[in-house]
Amino acid sequence: MNVELVVVNGSGAGARYPIDQDSVLIGRAPNSNIVLSEPDVGWRHCQIRRQGERVSLTDLRSSLGTYINGIRSTECWLEDRDQIGIGKTVLMFRRGAAPEASVSLAPSEAAEARPILLAACSAVFFFRALAASMSGEPNTLLQSQILRLVGDLIPASGGVLLLGGSLAELQEALAAHPREEAAGYGRVLEAVCEEGAYADAETLVIGVPLYLSGDLAGVLIMQLPHAESPRLATHLETLTAIGSLAAIGFEANREVETLRAEKALLEAEIGQASGIVGRSPAIRRLLELIDRLAPRDTTVLITGESGTGKELIARALHDKSPRRARPFIAVNCAALSETLFESELFGHEKGAFTGAISLKRGRFELAEGGTIFLDEVGELALSLQAKLLRVLQQREFERVGGTHPHPLDIRIIAATNRDLADDVREARFREDLYHRLNVVTLNSPPLREHADDILLLAAYFLERSAKRCKRQVLGISPEASDLMVHYSWPGNVRELENAMERAVVLGVSDRVLPEDLPEGLLETGTRDASARYHLSVGHAKREAILEAYAQGNWDYKQAARTLGLHPNYLLRLVRNLGLREEINRLQAGGAAR
Repeated sequence: MNVELVVVNGSGAGARYPIDQDSVLIGRAPNSNIVLSEPDVGWRHCQIRRQGERVSLTDLRSSLGTYINGIRSTECWLEDRDQIGIGKTVLMFRRGAAPEASVSLAPSEAAEARPILLAACSAVFFFRALAASMSGEPNTLLQSQILRLVGDLIPASGGVLLLGGSLAELQEALAAHPREEAAGYGRVLEAVCEEGAYADAETLVIGVPLYLSGDLAGVLIMQLPHAESPRLATHLETLTAIGSLAAIGFEANREVETLRAEKALLEAEIGQASGIVGRSPAIRRLLELIDRLAPRDTTVLITGESGTGKELIARALHDKSPRRARPFIAVNCAALSETLFESELFGHEKGAFTGAISLKRGRFELAEGGTIFLDEVGELALSLQAKLLRVLQQREFERVGGTHPHPLDIRIIAATNRDLADDVREARFREDLYHRLNVVTLNSPPLREHADDILLLAAYFLERSAKRCKRQVLGISPEASDLMVHYSWPGNVRELENAMERAVVLGVSDRVLPEDLPEGLLETGTRDASARYHLSVGHAKREAILEAYAQGNWDYKQAARTLGLHPNYLLRLVRNLGLREEINRLQAGGAAR
């Protein structure tokens, strides 16, 4: 008994693998009998065994599973034309002698509903793969596989699949098949191009056009045996249905190509706008290093104060890398307790501990093929550092409660706001883990070291906050800008972002004014002439507001009338300047200014 697997969808569409051994291993491992290099495929994914006349498939506990005709299966017997889904690859199981890569076809077996449906689905996959290869050399292997599938649905003794957008192109393609051209296919080809689906009752040759978005893309012609003469019209209807499947496959490929083009444009935009805003020399130097490191698969340690955008740098490294199509998984190491560490990072098997009611994939497994970002890695306890070190060294892990090692294909990026070298000297951080992480170091500069970017960042955050809050803000006043430039920003970019959001939420003017900024910024700014002026203005406003409240018998509407302000604006000033408690105290004490 000859059995084989035919790839009907995936990067190797059309490839055939004869099952000529008692056991065939499928997976990413180089020693597998059928090697599938997709990240979604397990190292040792599944196994096919021949047992006499029967063939079985066993899933080797792969995390993503093996699917038979769309249903996840751990073990089953294979039937003719079963479709096996492994990652993004679909293979069809075939029994019987394999045809040569020519157009001669054996009569099909008795048609049954299930085989017919599976053959039709496979035909869509094959036509989609054929459309993807149209721009290059003709894929004769795919064409022969399609003709074989058509032979499963129509009892044909021969046939030809021609690709081209005009009669001249199709005739040129037919000339490469001298036997078919001599058999009278040329006359049917002309009739199909002129009239559509056509059947020649004399030669028993039938043909249908293949369309792509309404335009001619090819012709499918089949030769029927003389015994099928009474069913000529029925077979032509079946072939017309197959032509419709071809159109579905062609259109699906066009949609995929459109999505790929859109994805490429989005990736280009991401590459140009990584979210790291700045024009200062420090930021330009950082962006240059990111562009140099992103294509490499090396481990990167990002250092810098809290709030400087270390995760943005990690995402930029991922988005500009060959792994950008795979997941970016961020892990906050400071939030992981010792009891949750292994389960969160490595996952657990069903029943591994009380409450483990189902299998859970950990963060490392979710990041397979992509990037894992270990934020605040310096906060890990020493016991957890040892477990992390082993995974980074061996590049494999075991789920909690499991015994089967899972290989890792991920990029490691770590970040910390601590001085790990000092922590190593004081025995708070393992030296071997430090050297494993510290392959290449990127330093995220604090905001005070690139003060030229403060106003640029402020404008960026202001526009984003205004759009989110659905409020129009035209910009930042010169007085507020001057205060922001001379502030030290201990919270760095995160503090600046929060200050702009606060100004959008609490401000009433169409520009950000000094009183819209946090009180701490006004009080701790540098004491130059400009800062002293703004502080004096702030104190004068406080005194005027308190005096107006006292004159208005502590009623904010009368106080607003005295000051010539809108009541809502006065309330915002009171909140921004932190005067509520002092007003309540003065009102309770009956004091007046």
